[in-house]
Amino acid sequence: MNKTNYINLDKKHVWHPYNSLPSKSELLPVKQTYQQTIVLEGDTKLIDAMSSWWSAIHGYNHPKLLKAMYKQANIMPHVMFGGLTHEPASLLCQKLAKLTKLPSVFLADSGSVSVEVALKTAILYQKAKGKNVNKFVALKNAYHGDTLGAMGVCDPDNSMHSLYGEYLPNNIFTSIQNLKKTIKKHHKDIAGVILEPIVQGAGGMKIHDAKYLKIARKLCTKYDLVLIADEIATGFGHTGKMFACDHADIKPDIMTIGKSLTGGMITLSAMCTTKNISDTISNSDIAVLMHGPTFMGNPLACSVANASIDLLLNSNWEKKVNKINKIFDKELKELITLDIVKDVRCIGAIGVVELYDNKYAQSIQEICVKNGVWIRPFGSLVYSIVSYNITKKELYKITNAIKKAILKIQKKIVK
Repeated sequence: MNKTNYINLDKKHVWHPYNSLPSKSELLPVKQTYQQTIVLEGDTKLIDAMSSWWSAIHGYNHPKLLKAMYKQANIMPHVMFGGLTHEPASLLCQKLAKLTKLPSVFLADSGSVSVEVALKTAILYQKAKGKNVNKFVALKNAYHGDTLGAMGVCDPDNSMHSLYGEYLPNNIFTSIQNLKKTIKKHHKDIAGVILEPIVQGAGGMKIHDAKYLKIARKLCTKYDLVLIADEIATGFGHTGKMFACDHADIKPDIMTIGKSLTGGMITLSAMCTTKNISDTISNSDIAVLMHGPTFMGNPLACSVANASIDLLLNSNWEKKVNKINKIFDKELKELITLDIVKDVRCIGAIGVVELYDNKYAQSIQEICVKNGVWIRPFGSLVYSIVSYNITKKELYKITNAIKKAILKIQKKIVK
C-alpha cells in the first residue's frame, strides 16, 4: 500500500489520541524506526526527542529486546494467567520485587490499569482492616491515566479530564504546600494518598523538591494510609535515580510502573506492593484481588521486560543520564532570558521549557521537524525525554532544534 492510500484510510477511520476524527493536525507517516531515529515515508529522518512517549529508554529496535521477543514468540506468545503461570512472569516479578523492595507484584497491561489496580488494592486493604473508605488525597495538577479510577485522581480543574465532570469519582486535591494539613484533616475519610514522585508529567512537567515525599510517607505510616507512588513516567532512571522515590529515600506501600518496563517494545505494567498489604487482603474475608486483565502476565511482554531490565542494570545508565542532564541544563537554560519563556527546568533525562503562552505548540513542532527532530509540545510546554543511549551529537541536535524554534517565535513577536 502506498503512502497516500494509508493516510487516506487513517483520515477516514483512525481516531488518534487527544484528537478529532479526522485529525485536525497533520500526521507524519512513519515507515521505520531504529536507535533514536524515526524514518518517515520519503526517507526524512527525525531524532526522537520524546523516546516514544518516554518509554524507549534503550532506543528503537534494540537487538537484545528483539531477540527476547522472537525467542518467546516461538515458544509461547500468550496464555491466560488465570489458573496458569509461566517462567517469564515469575522471573519478572522476582526482578521487580528486588528493584522496588515491594515483594507482591500484580501484572497489568497499561499504566492506567496499574493505577486502577492500585486504587482498588488500597480500598480493599482498608476494608480488610474494617475501614470502609474509597476516597484518596491527590495533588493539584496530578495526572495518573485515562481510565475511570485513574481519571478520578487527576486534578479535575487542571487536567484534560475536566469535561467528564460528575462522572468521575470525587477525591480530595491539595497543593504540595498543604499536603501535610490535608492528610491530617482527612485521614479518617481516605484510603490513601497517590502522587507522582518528584516530576508531575502530563500535569505540567513540574519538578518538586523531595521533602514532600518524606512528609507523605511519615503521615501515611502514622495514620495507616496507603501511599501510592505513580512511577509510570519516572521509573527506570528518567530522573537520574532508578525510581523517583529514591530521591527521598522512601518506600511507598504501592508503586505503579509501566512505559519503560519493556523498553517501549510492547505494552505491560505492574503494581508492586508490600507483603503487609497483600497478606492483609489475602487473609481477610475479602481474600482475593478482584481484577484480571485478559492479557495479564503476557509471556511475550514479560520476556521483553526481563531483557530490558537486564539491559538497563548491565549498562552504565546513571552515568549516561547524568551526561544528558548536563547538556539539557547547559543548552536549554540559555532560553530563560527570552520574553516568551516562563521557566526552564531539567532533571535526569528530562528537559523542559515552559512558555507563557500555549498558542505556539504547533509552530514549534513544525520548526523542529524541519530541523530533523521529533518534538510534541504539550500546551505551553516544550519538553524532551530521551533514550539513555542517545549520542552527544543527537542530543545537541535536539537542543539546537528547540532553541531555533523558540528563538524564531520570539523574533516574530518582537517584530
